[in-house]
Amino acid sequence: MSNPKKILIVEDDELMIKILQFVLKKEGYQLTIAKDGLNAIERIPIIEPDMVLTDVMLPYKSGLEVVNYIKENFPNMPVIVLSALGEEERTVVEAFKLGADDFVAKPFNPNELILRVKRLFN
Repeated sequence: MSNPKKILIVEDDELMIKILQFVLKKEGYQLTIAKDGLNAIERIPIIEPDMVLTDVMLPYKSGLEVVNYIKENFPNMPVIVLSALGEEERTVVEAFKLGADDFVAKPFNPNELILRVKRLFN
């Protein structure tokens, strides 16, 4: 069995963190949590995650800044952006322009999230 894939979750909402941990741990992923964008950016080179799931609205540095940092420094690292429904559509467009690989609207269907994560790992 190969090493479990490492996913960095960048999210400041405790409930959302718990939901993501529950859904992704069940699938066997190794998870690290960063509760703000700055912390995520500082830790990415250290933990070298296989994928990053980031919220858009974060303290210190936004999810868009996280996406931008990743794609400039680790262009092959997949990034899924999570965002509440109703947040600006242009935010989603901006995330894709910066190189986000996928977008999941909150609240999300756990099965859909797993499928999107697996698709990016294949």
